[in-house]
Amino acid sequence: MLIGHAFEEGVLHLSLPGDLAHTSRSAADLEAQELAHAHRPRHVRVQLSTADPTPASLSVLSKVRRFCENVRIPLTVVGPVTVAATPLQE
Repeated sequence: MLIGHAFEEGVLHLSLPGDLAHTSRSAADLEAQELAHAHRPRHVRVQLSTADPTPASLSVLSKVRRFCENVRIPLTVVGPVTVAATPLQE
């Protein structure tokens, strides 16, 4: 699978690789749609894994957005998760 996913409490969480190749774009788009059809979520949340995604990753995001609009599923898009290092306390 090209797209990471989890389904919990009616929310389909999709993780798009930021380095998706142009040749994998159609397969990733199809995967996202199949996951949405299979789970019938109330909400879709897409997480981009990098701050600078490839054009192919953005294209898949655009197609997921269009799909969600057509079937009236709310969509949220978030960027990469960064965890701030906390200094060690002595």
